[in-house]
Amino acid sequence: MEVTSRHAVDDDRAVWGRLQDADEQALTDLFHRHSDAVYNFAFRRTSSWASAEDVVQATFVALWRRARDGRIDQLTLDSARPLLLVMAGHECGNVLRTSRRQAALVDKIELIDEHPGTAPDHSTAAAAKVDDELAMSDIRRVLDRIPARQREAVELVVWADCSIAEAARALGVPEGTVKSRLSRARTRLAGLIDLGSTEGLR
Repeated sequence: MEVTSRHAVDDDRAVWGRLQDADEQALTDLFHRHSDAVYNFAFRRTSSWASAEDVVQATFVALWRRARDGRIDQLTLDSARPLLLVMAGHECGNVLRTSRRQAALVDKIELIDEHPGTAPDHSTAAAAKVDDELAMSDIRRVLDRIPARQREAVELVVWADCSIAEAARALGVPEGTVKSRLSRARTRLAGLIDLGSTEGLR
């Protein structure tokens, strides 16, 4: 297990080094490694699978533009994932400002209601996605009531499984700051939601 972990670290840093030279294959490699994490992170931010797809595309397009412009700094973390999630967080804001999330959700609901039995029948999967989006919207409404910096800490450490050190490096703050933000976030959230409704935040 130790050897596998070290190999993954070396690979990520090597790939990042190639990206600094505007290597297209390096971008592809990073996409294959981290796009799922970016996708799940973006869904939790936007409460929309369609918007999450947009965020994934926008994040890696932005990364490639930085590479072509020679604006990729050396990777100091063990993994590129925390940095990509921070970039995705910025892209989520751009996507949300377009209001596409609400339009996409309405379209899906109308498709399920107006065209049942259409071949091929994807209604069950579509309904599940709508349920996911509605549930995540409820969670986001609660999470949006705490300060943005506390939300960032929750999203990176609790939801995206970044370590305290990774989150601190990605956000450009000391580890103690991340810990205190997490502590304050948990205290505030405990006052906003019942214990029985916190499953989506774990």
